[in-house]
Amino acid sequence: MYAWIGLGNMGGPMTANLVKAGNEVRGYDLNEQACAAAAAGGVRIAPNIAEAMDGADAVFTMLPKGEHVRSVYEAPEGIWANATAQMLLLDSSTVDVETSRYIHQGSAERGLEFVDAPVSGGISGAAAATLAFMLGGQEHLMQRATELIAPMSGRTIVAGGPTMGIAAKICNNMMLFIDLMASAEGSQLAEKLGLDPEVFWQIVSVSSGRSWAQQTWYPVPGIIDTAAANNNFDATFRTDLARKDVALALAAGQQTGVRLPAATLAQEHFDELISQGLADKDCSLIVKNLVPDGNVRGYNPISGPDAGEQSGQGSAQPSRPARQGA
Repeated sequence: MYAWIGLGNMGGPMTANLVKAGNEVRGYDLNEQACAAAAAGGVRIAPNIAEAMDGADAVFTMLPKGEHVRSVYEAPEGIWANATAQMLLLDSSTVDVETSRYIHQGSAERGLEFVDAPVSGGISGAAAATLAFMLGGQEHLMQRATELIAPMSGRTIVAGGPTMGIAAKICNNMMLFIDLMASAEGSQLAEKLGLDPEVFWQIVSVSSGRSWAQQTWYPVPGIIDTAAANNNFDATFRTDLARKDVALALAAGQQTGVRLPAATLAQEHFDELISQGLADKDCSLIVKNLVPDGNVRGYNPISGPDAGEQSGQGSAQPSRPARQGA
């Protein structure tokens, strides 16, 4: 039996795949809509973390930020308070290395077993059960973690010891957003030079400019089905979450002395969108920053930023009365 804390745009489809594989899943999230969607996928919704964890073999967290992960672990009625030595604790959130290290150490001090298990593949990968998992933790836990993850995963790779999974994730996401900048700049320059957008995309797809971002998030409407540009740049990966992930890489760069000028530029792009009130729009809307008038195909600014809060991950801080966006 799985306990799952955080049933947002990633946690929802991930738990649905666990249920499809014949597993019992008990989930918890502060957001009623997220709970309703997860329940429709077969998840049993628990009223609190303790009841979600009761009798669980594995406890997953999928939350927006490190502070949220710390909160659900530390809370008087949280994970550490209800975990047993028989449970495997796994965090699939994208957090800072220090938070992951803190959860590893705190779990070990309590006689509990923990694995950092972040993912790559986005909402589409979560729905299709093709996510790539990156595992960090004690070697003897890796086989068990891999088996628990299997119904959600296209590939699971052991990155190394504690925090190595999240370290790999931070570096990977930094590279993703740098690749996204390349797709944004290339798409807009090609269009201004008079190239047919679909023809240019086909050329890049068999040439050296090809990347996951270009194949999945191409910021021009009518080219690929998975692009946010087809839906007025409604978020598949929110700008504020992208900015958070880049900031994690930049912080790691400062700690290690590695210069990251391209990541710095990506952060500036996201900051510009956020300053315009577009934090909840898709991060591929950075194309708007590249043209003098900000007028790009696929984006209608009249409606303004989307109402409500969306998140690529769930939120389940037990100390807060309502779910917060990241």
